[in-house]
Amino acid sequence: MKGIVFSEFADLVEEKFSPEMYDEIIMESDLPSGGAYTAVGTYEHAEMVQLVSKLSEKTAIPVADLLYTFGEHLAERFASIYPIFFQEAGNVFDFMKSLNDHIHVEVLKLYPDADLPHFSFDDSNPDCLVLEYTSERGMADLANGLMNGAIAFYGENISVKMIPLEGSKHVRFELLRG
Repeated sequence: MKGIVFSEFADLVEEKFSPEMYDEIIMESDLPSGGAYTAVGTYEHAEMVQLVSKLSEKTAIPVADLLYTFGEHLAERFASIYPIFFQEAGNVFDFMKSLNDHIHVEVLKLYPDADLPHFSFDDSNPDCLVLEYTSERGMADLANGLMNGAIAFYGENISVKMIPLEGSKHVRFELLRG
């Protein structure tokens, strides 16, 4: 998992809770990296799982809710850091459909060793976009937050329904306009 994700998680925890909370979860987790992350580094996904789990333990907020909130945060940050991806699409459906063939291609240019989720799409209904998320990391709640963050960015009236197909590793999302 790329270091930028860990850096953004640190920012979220410090902003929503406190810098002391972030220090506590780092100190109380068994992290091979020691909790020292750089934006361009690559770290084990298990470290993020530990950090989110420890934050959940300390705050009594379910892991799924924390991942969702983190996804919303990441969408806002990515819109700020990489505005071209959002501007080129112009709306949520086109943005989502650009993930595999445009956005992830560009991400891989910057981070060739990134292990990205895969999305398949059904856009046969102009008012409903069906996405199937597949990732060995099983962070569908994070993806859900990212989608809802993109919806907020574009200011569209779209609801998201999340349907687990294989736990959190294979999930169907239905985005419905209206």
